[in-house]
Amino acid sequence: MHSLAQEIQGFSKNLLKKQSTRVTTVTGRKLLEKRCDGAEGEVEQVEELEEEGGCGFVEDTSLDLQVGVVRPFLLLGNTSQDAAHDIDTMQRFKVSHVLNVAYGVTNLFPDQVVYKTLQILDLPETDLSSHLEECSSYIDQAKKQHYICFPLVFVFFLEGLSFDDAYNQVKLARPSVRPNPGFYQQLQNYKP
Repeated sequence: MHSLAQEIQGFSKNLLKKQSTRVTTVTGRKLLEKRCDGAEGEVEQVEELEEEGGCGFVEDTSLDLQVGVVRPFLLLGNTSQDAAHDIDTMQRFKVSHVLNVAYGVTNLFPDQVVYKTLQILDLPETDLSSHLEECSSYIDQAKKQHYICFPLVFVFFLEGLSFDDAYNQVKLARPSVRPNPGFYQQLQNYKP
C-alpha cells in the first residue's frame, strides 16, 4: 500500500488530460482557453470565438415563477425574468405594469402589459442611483394597479422608510432578494 506522500511524489502532469474552457466575459466576449504543456509549467492560449454577444453569466434554465407580494399593488418577481415571461403568472397576479431593470431582457407581452425598461447591468460598479428617481416615478404613477417591479425603490422612496426597514420588508415578501453589493451600497447611501 502506498502512502499519500508517495502518491504525491509519483504524480506527473503528463497524466492529466489537456483541457479547454469556454469563457464568457462580463462584456459578452466568448473565449476558448486552452492549457498546454510549456517548457516550464503550463502556458495558456486564448482564442476568441465568433459568436453572438451577450452578458457574461451562467444561464440558469430552471424556472422560478414565485412572486413576492410587497404591497397589495406591488409585486416582486424573481431575479431572472421567469415570472415576467410567464403569461399565466402575470394574469394570476393581475399584472398590468412591469418595471424591467435588466440588461437584455425582452418585454414579451407589450399588447397586454405596460412596460418601462431600463437597460441596467447587474454589476456592483453599475450606477444604479442615477435611475432611482425615474423608477420611483414610474412606480408611483402605476401603483393603483398590480405590477412586478423593483419594490425596494418604491418602499424606500415613496413610503419614507429607512433603507434598512424597506429592505427588511422586501425580504419578508421575497426572502431570496439580494441586490449585488454595489447596488446595496448605492441604495444605502442615496438621499432622495
